[in-house]
Amino acid sequence: MRRIHRIHRTRRDWAADLALFLFAACFAAVSSRSIPVAESLGPGWRAADQVVGGLGCAAVLLRRRWPVQLAVVLLLAGSVAHYLTGPAMVAVFTVAATRPWKATAWVAALVFGPLPFFLWQLPDMSEERAGAAVTYFALIAGSIGWGLFRRSRQQLIASLRERAELAEADAESRAGRARMEAREEIAREMHDVLGHRLSLLSVHAGALEFNPGAPRAEIERAAGVMRESAHLALHDLREVIGVLRAGSGTGIAEGGERPQPELADLPRLVAEARAAGGPIELAGPPEGAAPPALVGRTAYRIVQEALTNVRKHAPGAAAEVRVTGGPGDGLTVEVRNTRPPGPDPAPDPGAGPGPAEGGGQGLIGLAERARLAGGKLTALPADGGFRVRAWLPWQG
Repeated sequence: MRRIHRIHRTRRDWAADLALFLFAACFAAVSSRSIPVAESLGPGWRAADQVVGGLGCAAVLLRRRWPVQLAVVLLLAGSVAHYLTGPAMVAVFTVAATRPWKATAWVAALVFGPLPFFLWQLPDMSEERAGAAVTYFALIAGSIGWGLFRRSRQQLIASLRERAELAEADAESRAGRARMEAREEIAREMHDVLGHRLSLLSVHAGALEFNPGAPRAEIERAAGVMRESAHLALHDLREVIGVLRAGSGTGIAEGGERPQPELADLPRLVAEARAAGGPIELAGPPEGAAPPALVGRTAYRIVQEALTNVRKHAPGAAAEVRVTGGPGDGLTVEVRNTRPPGPDPAPDPGAGPGPAEGGGQGLIGLAERARLAGGKLTALPADGGFRVRAWLPWQG
C-alpha cells in the first residue's frame, strides 16, 4: 500500500489557509449577484450550484497536499458551476507560488486554452456574459501572476538566507583559522624562547655534572647563568600564558611585558650562547636603519633557534652568525656550524631533534616564520656541519 505522508502545518500555515478559505467564501458570496445564471435553471440546480461552490471553498484547505490536482478539478468544474471562481483563484495561485514552472505552465494552458474560442464567439455574446468572462480570465491571470511574484520573492529570500549562512560559516571558518594561527604563533614563541633558555640550562648542568671538581669561580659562574636562564625562562613563560589569558581579561598587567626582541638584540643573544661554552662568531647586523619590527624579530628567532640546535645536536662545534643586507636588498641571515669535535660527531642538526626532544618541529617553525614574513629559508648540511640561511624582505 502507498503510504500517505502527512503535512505538518504551523500556526502560520493554518492562519494562511483559513484566510484563503474565507477569501474564497466571501468572493463567492459577494459575486453571487453579479454572476449571470440562466433563468431556465430551476431552484434545485441553483441549490446544487451553491453546494458545489461551498465544497470548492472547503477544498481550499487541501491546497498544500494536492495543489495541481485541486486546480485542475476546480477549473474544469468552474466551466459548469458558477461559484468556483474564488476557489479556483486560490488554487492557481498556490500552483504558481509553490510548484515548478512546468506545472504552472500546464495549469495556465488549461485556463487560457479556451480563450481563442471565447474571442471568436465574443461578438455573439451578450454584454453581461462577455464582461463576466473577461473578468474571470483577468482574475485568474492576476492570481497566476501574484503566485509567480510570491515564488520569486521566496526564492530571493531563500537565496539571501543561504548567502547569509554561507557568509556566517565563512566568518566562523576565518575566525577559527585566525585562532589556529595565533595558537601556532604562541607555540613557536614557546618553542623558540624556552628551547633557547632550557638548552643553556642543560649545557651548564651537564658541565657541572661531568666536571664536579671545577674551580669555585667557574662553578659560581655556571650557577649564575643557570639561575638567570631559569628566571628568564619563567618570565617568558608568564608572558606567553598572559597572552593566552588576555582574551578573558586575566592577562598580565599592562606594561609588565618585556619588549619583543629585535635585530639589535643579536649581540646579547650571541653573548648568552657564547657564555654556554660554544665558540661563536658574529658578523653584523648591518649598521644604520633598523629593519621593520617583523623582519627584525623573525631574524632574531631564526638565529636563536639555529644556535639552540647547534647546542643540542653539535655540542662544542664552532658556529658563525652572519647578518647582511639593507633596505631594498632584503636581510640575509646565515648560521653555519662546523663538524663537532671528537671521533663520533653528534647527529646533524638538520635532522631535527629526536622524538623525545621535540619531534623536529624547530626548522619547520623557522620556515613558517620566514614565509609569514614574506621571505624564505633553507637548511642543508654543509662541509660536515650544517647551514641555515634565510632571506627576509626589507623594503627601501
